[in-house]
Amino acid sequence: MAGYQTLERDFTPEQEQFRDSARKIMEQEFAPQVMRWREQGFVDPEAYKVLGENGMLLMFADEEYGGLGLRDLRFVQVLQEETIRACGVGFFHNAHSMLCGPYLDHFATPEQKAKYLPKAISGETILAIAMTEPDTGSDLAAIRTRAEDKGNHWQLNGAKTFISNGITGGLFIVAAKTGDKRGQISLFLLEDGTEGFSRGKHLKKIGLHDQDTAELFFDNVILPKDALLGQEGQGFAHMGEMLAVERLMSAITSLAHAQTAFDITSEYILERRAFGKPIAAFQNTRLRMAEMRTELDAMQSFIDRCALLANEGRLTPDAAAAAKYATSELEGQVLDRCVQFHGGSGYMDEVRIARMYADARISRIYAGTSEIMLEIIGRGLGLGDPRPKRG
Repeated sequence: MAGYQTLERDFTPEQEQFRDSARKIMEQEFAPQVMRWREQGFVDPEAYKVLGENGMLLMFADEEYGGLGLRDLRFVQVLQEETIRACGVGFFHNAHSMLCGPYLDHFATPEQKAKYLPKAISGETILAIAMTEPDTGSDLAAIRTRAEDKGNHWQLNGAKTFISNGITGGLFIVAAKTGDKRGQISLFLLEDGTEGFSRGKHLKKIGLHDQDTAELFFDNVILPKDALLGQEGQGFAHMGEMLAVERLMSAITSLAHAQTAFDITSEYILERRAFGKPIAAFQNTRLRMAEMRTELDAMQSFIDRCALLANEGRLTPDAAAAAKYATSELEGQVLDRCVQFHGGSGYMDEVRIARMYADARISRIYAGTSEIMLEIIGRGLGLGDPRPKRG
C-alpha cells in the first residue's frame, strides 16, 4: 500500500536545485552553531557574510548592486523553509532580506542604493527596522519619536523597543514623526556609530534566544538631509505597501516551523514506547497526527498560492492578514500537540521541541497580532464600525 503523499508543490527545477544548496549550507555551516548562538543571545554576524557569499541575501536586488535579480518569492520561501528545518526560527536573515531590504529596493534613491545595498547583499551590514516604541505596538500612527527639519539636517529624538537585530544591526530604518498630525510619519536611514544614537539593554525573551532584540535611543541625533528614505510624511503609506509581503513571510515562517515540529514528532512517536508498544500505535496518536497532517497540507496550498499572487503583485492586505493569522494560530496548535506527544521530555529545554514551543509563541504577536489580523479581515468583509461619522 502506498504511503500518504502530500500534493506536489509548484517549484521550478532551478528552485529545487536551490533548495538542495540551501539545505547543505544550513546543515553544515549553521545548524552546529545554533546552541552556541542561543547561549550568547545572537547569531554571529559572520553568518550573514556566509549567506552573502552564496548569494542568499536580498536575492531580489538588481545585479548592478551585487544582487541576483531573483524577484520570484519562491526562492526566499525555499531558503526560509530550509533555515527553519535545520536551524529554527531565530536566525533572522529573513528580517534583513525581506522585512528591511524591500524598503531600500522600493524607496531608496539611486545614491542610497549604491551606498547601502552592496554591503547589505554581501552581509557586511545587517539591516534592522525601528518602528515599535515603549507605548505603541500595532498602533504605529501613535509613535512619539520625532525628526525635526533643521534646514540643512534632521534632528532625531526618541526611543524604540523590541527591535529585531537591534544588537547586531549596522543600518536602521527608523520611523519618526515629521508633523503634528496623527500618522504624519517619515522614514530615515540611520547608520551604527552615528553620534547620539545608542543601544539599550539586550532584551531577554521567553523564546528566540538566538535572535537579538534591543532598545534603541536617539538623543539629538543629527542626520543629513539625504537620510530621508522615500517621501517626507509618507512613511505610514510606505510601511503599508510593505506589510502584505511582510505578513506573508511571517506566514511562511510559521508554517515551516509547524511542519518541522510535525516531522520531528513523527519520528519520535515511533521510538517512544508506552505499555509495551510505540505511542504511534495508539488510536489517539493516529487521529491527532492525521488532523495535523491534513491541516498542514491545506495551509501549505493556501500559502503557496499567496506566494504566487505576491509574485504577480496581487496579494491583498486581507489575504496576507488571513495567511498570517491562520498559520500562526496553527503553529501554536501544532507545537502544543507535539510537546504533548513528547511527554515530560518535551518540557526540557535540551530537547528541540521544547525550544520550538517557546519560540513559536511570538508568532501571534509580531508583524501584527492575531487580533489585528482579524480586524483587517473583518473590515475587508465590510464589517467596519457602523456608527455614523460626525461632522
